[in-house]
Amino acid sequence: MERKPHITLSSLDLDRIENLLEKNNSPFPGRDALEAELERADVLDPKDMPPQVVTMNSTVRFTMLESGKSNTLTLVYPKEMDGSPDKISIFAPVGIALLGLSVGDEFKMPSPTGQVTVRVDAIEFQPESAGELHR
Repeated sequence: MERKPHITLSSLDLDRIENLLEKNNSPFPGRDALEAELERADVLDPKDMPPQVVTMNSTVRFTMLESGKSNTLTLVYPKEMDGSPDKISIFAPVGIALLGLSVGDEFKMPSPTGQVTVRVDAIEFQPESAGELHR
């Protein structure tokens, strides 16, 4: 079994995601995976969050290594999904996988063609680094 990368969450993000899960009793694909990620994460105060970690409302650039295709997405809560192609929900498989990762981390995830390896290349914006500790 492949080892998952270490993840770090802010206590604010953890509280908000747990509250969303409590309010949303209906199952969705990936719910169990999200709950497992929350359980295994190291949790820090938002002011102590390292700038290279993907947090909620972070804009992250990542590459699918097999194709070399890069994407830049902002990780958002479901209510902030507005059909914009540059946002990804924390309830989506890619959002779940990105949360808490650091620049340079790689992870495997299912794709229509099998499995794809994704690498976090950069955090283009992180609220905590910008001083927005309660965004």
